Amino acid sequence: MQEPTLVVMAAGMGSRFGGLKQIAPVDEQGHVIIDFSLFDAWRAGFREIVFIIKPEQEETFRAVIGDRMQNYFHVSYVHQTLKRLPSGYAVPEGRVKPWGTGHAVACCKGVVDGPFAVINADDFYGPTAFSTIYDYLSTNQQQNCYAMVGYRLRNTVTEFGSVARGVCSVENGLLTDIVERTKIYKRGADAAYTEDEQTYVDLPGDTIVSMNLWGFTGRMMEELWTRFPAFLDENLPINPLKCEYFLPYVVDQQLKSGTASVRVLPCEEVWYGVTYREDLASVRSAIAEMKKDGCYEEELWT
Repeated sequence: MQEPTLVVMAAGMGSRFGGLKQIAPVDEQGHVIIDFSLFDAWRAGFREIVFIIKPEQEETFRAVIGDRMQNYFHVSYVHQTLKRLPSGYAVPEGRVKPWGTGHAVACCKGVVDGPFAVINADDFYGPTAFSTIYDYLSTNQQQNCYAMVGYRLRNTVTEFGSVARGVCSVENGLLTDIVERTKIYKRGADAAYTEDEQTYVDLPGDTIVSMNLWGFTGRMMEELWTRFPAFLDENLPINPLKCEYFLPYVVDQQLKSGTASVRVLPCEEVWYGVTYREDLASVRSAIAEMKKDGCYEEELWT
């Protein structure tokens, strides 16, 4: 079997955060949040990494993250660009927003052709999340069987605004449905989502959600490109400037057609992220506490 690859989605500029949130230091040593994910991935066994970035980011990203990681991984880069579309499609006039997480991963076709995990660059997932997904990918031999690390919703929300999460339905350890909710707000130990900022639907805190930590086989690349035209045909006429081709959408399409199954791998880790600038203080506090508890050395990789 091929060794699993770690695909890191790092093309988002962080509009709500206000800058390149991927490279904001989260400790006194100057580590950025992705340093901890990559360190945990290395400890889990990953040795191949693909960074998905925008072309204009590459010089900065290499200098801050990529060049250092070449000491521990085989590093590749993939550019997510608006113009990378199926044949016969063009970028709508005025569109600047990226096409979403499904498109980001689809851009890896030709670079990734075996089992791979996917993460966001600006999320802290926790060490057991990486060991769990690596173990799955290292042993799974069925091309139509995927995996997702499932988090408790209460462990993945912020005090400072809304978050986007794939809300999951699970039966007998298998994913049966996933719906992308782009505006989920914390409500004490629980949460609520809205589509219009007027009507809110309650979500229990123990609801399983996706943090975009997926485990796929090489087959997923073909699925992403095969299903992209139908998505564009449906959504471009109604939302040409902002529609997004989300990974959960593609997974859900396969579940509904019976062409794939997804094993949900439970995770009780607490998510930390920098969706908003105000999140930085809580992330820094959590990192300091984990170092104090011995989860990480003051200087990673020492």
